[in-house]
Amino acid sequence: MNWITRERPKIDRIACPWLIKRFIDPDASFYFVPFDEVLAKASELNAIPFDIPDTEFTHYEDRCTFDYFLEKYKLEDQALKDMAPIVRGADTDDHSLTGQSSGLWAISAGLAFNFSNDHELLEKGMLVYDALYSWAKYLQKEKHTQSPAEKMLLTVFHTYLEKKKPENLKTPKWAKELKEIIQDQMDTNLSLSLKEIAEGLQIHPTYVSREFSKYFSNLSFGEYIRKLRIEKAIELLDHTGHTLSEIAYLTGFSDQSHFTRIFKAHTGQNPSDYRKNLLKR
Repeated sequence: MNWITRERPKIDRIACPWLIKRFIDPDASFYFVPFDEVLAKASELNAIPFDIPDTEFTHYEDRCTFDYFLEKYKLEDQALKDMAPIVRGADTDDHSLTGQSSGLWAISAGLAFNFSNDHELLEKGMLVYDALYSWAKYLQKEKHTQSPAEKMLLTVFHTYLEKKKPENLKTPKWAKELKEIIQDQMDTNLSLSLKEIAEGLQIHPTYVSREFSKYFSNLSFGEYIRKLRIEKAIELLDHTGHTLSEIAYLTGFSDQSHFTRIFKAHTGQNPSDYRKNLLKR
């Protein structure tokens, strides 16, 4: 298969070719062209466009293109699933998703700075994702500090830090304003962008992403938005006669199946079962 995307790849546009070559099609070929030439060149080269808006293989909901490939090709390798939020966090600047996301972004940005040829950049990037996969597959429990003395000192240090944390963390002004914006827009704007909101508050999106969970119930931005959507869905189930498909649409889910999956993950039961239990009360 031939695949084509925008030039100057960094995260998704290297992670996805790695995934394709390693787990989908070892003989795949990749083309990098200017953004406005992708679709025309795709037709000319009989190539599948990816990580391009309004195409099949692209971002969806709060997920990135790497997530879509995993879902599309039903890749169940747990190491790949563990890599997905790392890639997503790096690609969407939501570094609160995983502790590794900011590091992956830093390495990827540095690679793009050092290599001007996109195919050479892809070649080097493949090594990065090979290493990340090996870590996810075999080394997640490994620690850099191996000495018993070092481990003891770190344990004491972190215990001390826990005791020093204030019980009532004061909520900064930006977090209060952000919460109000989310609440105000939740009913009318189901594709809220943390980057756009942060820029509207005149705060760097990376900072907001990193600090978000401290003031929002220890949840990332994506997790918090999903929580609000589920709460809205519960309200609609409680007080309206809308069908499940209508509720899925009204709460910003892509379809009823996606709505059902997320609802069950949050509540422990399907929305249809939840509604049936309401009627029994």
